[in-house]
Amino acid sequence: MKKIILSILLIFNFATISLGADNLSFIYINGSNNNDEKMANWYEKGVKKLHPVLRKKFLKNRSIKKYYSNIGGLNIEEEPVIFFWGYDSKNDLDFVKGQLEISKMVSSSGAYLVRSLTTKFLHDAIWVQKPHNMKPILDELNKTVKIESQKNNKVILYGYSAGTFVTYQYMFNRLRYIDLEKLFKEAGADDDMMNFVKSNPRQNTCITALSEDGAGLGTFSSIGHMIVNPNKELLKDGYLKLDKITEQVCAPKDDVIGIVNFASPLVLFYSEISDPNYELNYYNRLMIKYILEKGIFMMTINFREDPLGFPTNRNVTIKEIEKLLEIEVENPSGVIYDNSGVWSRRMFPFAHTAYWSARGTFSSAIVKSFVNAYKFQYDEKYQKKIIKRNRKKSEL
Repeated sequence: MKKIILSILLIFNFATISLGADNLSFIYINGSNNNDEKMANWYEKGVKKLHPVLRKKFLKNRSIKKYYSNIGGLNIEEEPVIFFWGYDSKNDLDFVKGQLEISKMVSSSGAYLVRSLTTKFLHDAIWVQKPHNMKPILDELNKTVKIESQKNNKVILYGYSAGTFVTYQYMFNRLRYIDLEKLFKEAGADDDMMNFVKSNPRQNTCITALSEDGAGLGTFSSIGHMIVNPNKELLKDGYLKLDKITEQVCAPKDDVIGIVNFASPLVLFYSEISDPNYELNYYNRLMIKYILEKGIFMMTINFREDPLGFPTNRNVTIKEIEKLLEIEVENPSGVIYDNSGVWSRRMFPFAHTAYWSARGTFSSAIVKSFVNAYKFQYDEKYQKKIIKRNRKKSEL
């Protein structure tokens, strides 16, 4: 009887993802060092080998299958959607390689080797973080998501390696978690502007829409503080255009239902989000609140042998998230979950690129993490079991 009740609870929690019987597309986003034809082909072949295995694992999982059989089935597209941004960094990398050849003539062989390896593995990861490089990538990714949305396909984004920077920035900049009335109040708008906002309500919007040409509501300082446009006339005019701009530049409403980051060095490159003085943390909190309330899942899967696969967080309950981030989550249905302990059975120098060759192990880990993430947050008995086990491990 207990098993039946548990199954019902688990099935109910899957329902909060709101996929219905719509189709589902998996969009795969490449990482660094994928900026020439050889590496592009390597990445594409890897994805095409992984996708059918991952798709089959989703469709065959008992918990997932049991829920979707009641609503007409889960329809995952047979073909993967490959989003490739690697070529965009090639010109800059070629320049750096040219400079590297100059240094070869004056450097020791050891110093040259370190520079060469640093260039090979870190150039794209650093390049893609720069706002003027990231924005056009996010624009193109949003177009890709919208194409799937127009087909009535919801999407899960899979970010590989430096592709996790793209998934993070896409969520942060393009998800519609900005409540405009609350935003203007937080930004210190005067009574006249607040009355104008209340009299002209607009739908929730995204970060990109706020500073997009045509809206010009404000800008962000170097520490992430929003500075409202002091020109009241332009501010009001831009505000009235926001719904149209939101549809143009923000993610389609409710169609991005999940993020899976893997081989993720995200925390290494975005460690500033832990700084309490970094005011963009305010928007990070809003984003996390939105993810949990909208039934979105955000997972990190890393092979434990992967030297660049950094855990993004300790798995904590929603109550703990509320306390840590000082937010209140209403009717939660989403999850944030990390599984960075997956055995790939590969030696560490090869583990970072082994997600394709170890695709069976990796696919099983994704589906298992998907199921366990919801059990951890919404099955109280399972949650207590995991917390107790983790407490014992920390005491050893």
